[in-house]
Formats: sequence, structure tokens, C-alpha cells
Amino acid sequence: MHLLPRSFLWRTILMVLIPLVVALGIIANVFFGNHWSRVHGTLARTFSGEIVTMMNFIDSGNMSAMESMAHDIGVNVSINDHLNRPSKDNNDAMEVGKLSVALVNALKRESKIYIDKPKRLLFVDVPTKDGRIATFATSLHRIYSTSTEVFVIWILGAMLIVSALIAPFVILHARSIRRIAKAANRFGRGLDAPGFQPTGSREIREAASAMINMKERLDRYNRTRTDMLNAVSHDLKAPLTRMRLAIETETAEKETLLHDVDRMTEMINGYLAFARGEAPEIEEKTELPAMLTRIARDSAPDKTIELNFPDMPAQFYARPMALTRAFANIMENAARYANKKIRIIEKDTDENVEVVIEDDGCGIPDAQKADALQPFVRLDAARGDKTGGTGLGLSIAKTAIENHGGQLFLENSELGGLRVRVVLPIG
Repeated sequence: MHLLPRSFLWRTILMVLIPLVVALGIIANVFFGNHWSRVHGTLARTFSGEIVTMMNFIDSGNMSAMESMAHDIGVNVSINDHLNRPSKDNNDAMEVGKLSVALVNALKRESKIYIDKPKRLLFVDVPTKDGRIATFATSLHRIYSTSTEVFVIWILGAMLIVSALIAPFVILHARSIRRIAKAANRFGRGLDAPGFQPTGSREIREAASAMINMKERLDRYNRTRTDMLNAVSHDLKAPLTRMRLAIETETAEKETLLHDVDRMTEMINGYLAFARGEAPEIEEKTELPAMLTRIARDSAPDKTIELNFPDMPAQFYARPMALTRAFANIMENAARYANKKIRIIEKDTDENVEVVIEDDGCGIPDAQKADALQPFVRLDAARGDKTGGTGLGLSIAKTAIENHGGQLFLENSELGGLRVRVVLPIG
């Protein structure tokens, strides 16, 4: 048996209404409980005092004074020898309970109270000293206030109004969550969700945006893996065919075979490095200056390295091996095409760490910058006459940076070559 509803809509409505009902119930009990008791006690004492006064006039035979008082206070008084009343009086009714007690204390004689609820009338029968019955008739509102019932009605009305106001917002909220669930289900089956856009509250939009980014990363992951398999097949087929042909025709030369083997080894190492680019790694608190200095020294020992780091570099959590591999690929690319100089700059803000690595080489034309970040794309013709590489260096770096929530940009350097700008978030 489930006590709580399963849907987010009804759970949210209950989450709002239950505290509201409890709060209003406490207010009604504390405030109006005391209010009801004080008001009804005052009304009962006042009316019982008026009855006592009029009974004193009746017992003393001063009927004119009694009639004058009855007229002034709006009470209809009649004296009868016999009345046809119900066998059961209403002395114990909630509406007249306090009046019954007040009359007993004030009159010192038995009195009976009757209520005509449809007409909201009150009748008080009091025996006189000569054996007759004096009946005091008046409106029930004289001793009973309906403010409590009105307040309860307003409580129920307030609950309905609050429910009507929050229901549209909760429905929209729930609809946004259902749209995310449907899109996630389609994404999980390898399908697209046409027209899916982040909607709803800021948190829901952030969750939807994160899911869209995850889908794009998975698609990119699958594309790059497919591209890698195609590249492996294409790049290894040519040297293998050439080596086989040379061996079969007995024209193989040791130097040529070793060159092909070295080339194949280089390509395989590149593919393995690319495949390891998204391997899991524990995040550690990281500072970049020491890492960048070591990478620059190892990657470009024959170049002039200009370093510009802040006095108090920012610390942030990162996967150091993946980040080292990314900056090493960027630095090796700069060292390969730089003429003499490489500049490395770090700029820190409260939210980001920005690293700029630029060289004085030939650079990359603007039309080819986007292609340079794609895996297995070589731009040797654009960067000079040098050859080699698998076209994975910048792609590996870009993937590692994006896996840290950062971005990598290719720009033109003031030195004349390529300017690689990396932005990493802090926290």
C-alpha cells in the first residue's frame, strides 16, 4: 500500500498543501479557540444578566419595567401557564453551552433552552415564582458568533485558491521533467529527440542542457571512434601493401622497411593516445605553471620560451595526466612549426583559468582552423613542408580540455604563427 502518490504533480501539491493546512489549523486552534471561548462567554454572561434583571421585574410584578427593558434590548418576552415543548431541551448544545452554565449560576433555578436552527432563533424558558413559565425569545446570534465557521470556510477557500494558483506552475514543471525523461529514453536508444529544447525552471533547464551536451559528447565519441577505425584501416593498409609488394618482388630495402615500420609505429601510438584521451582518472588539485614549464622544456628544448605566469596561480581540480597530455600535444605542435620563439601566458579570474600558447611559425589559415581540430586531419601543406603525425594532436587536446568543462580556440598570434587559447573553469 502506497501512502504517497507516485506522480511529481500530486506530491508537490501535497508538499504545499499539508504544511498550509497544518499552519492554518494551528492558527485556528490557538487564536480562534480562545476567541470563540471569550466571545461566547461574554455574550452568555450579558444575556443571562439581562434575563436575571427581567425575571426580577416579573417576580416583583413590575411588568412595565420588564416590557420596557425587553423592548430596548430586542427580546420578546411572554409568560405562559403551559408550553408544548419537545421532551429534550438543547441545554447541552454547543451553541448555548455557556449560556446554560451562566443561567444556572445567575438564576439559581432550572431553565430550559431550545433552538430553532432553521430560523436561527433562541428560546429560554424560566419558571416564575407563581408557577408560570417566562419565555425569552431572541436571535441565536445574540449568544453565538458564526465567525469560527466563517473562518473554517475561508481556510478551505484559501486551500482551493492556493491549489488553483500552484497547479499550473506544478503542471508545467512536471511537463518539463516528463519531456526530459522522454528525451533521455530516446537518447538511450541511440535516437534523436527532434524539437527538444530546455524549458522550465533554471535547474530543469540546466539538467536538460547537460543531457543535450552529454548526447553531443556521446555522438562525437562514436564519430571519432568510427573515424579512428577508418583511419587505422586506411593509413596502415598502404604501408603494409607496399611492404608486402616489396618482399614478394624481392626489391625490399632494409631502410625503406624500417621507415615504414617506424611510420606505422608512430600512427599506432597516436591512435592509442587518442583512445586513452577519455580514460577515467581521479581529479586532483592542480596548478598549471609547473606543468607548463616542464612540458615546454621537454617539448621545445631548442626554442626560446617566454613564460608569463601570475604570482599566485589559481588552484583547481583536474585530471593531471589528461591535462598534461593535452598541453603536451599543443606544445609539441607549437615546437614543430615555431621558427624561434614560443610564448606561454596564464591569466586567472574568479571563474576561469586562461592559458595562451603561441608561436612565431606560419600559422593556420582561418578557413582551416576548424578542420585542424578534427581528428585524423593533417594540414601540413598549410603549416609548411614538414610532414609526419597522424592529425590527432590538437583533437586529443581539444577532447581532454572539453572533458574538463573547458574550451580550446585557435587564433592568430601577434608573433605571426598560431595562437592556442585554452579556457578551463575553476570549481
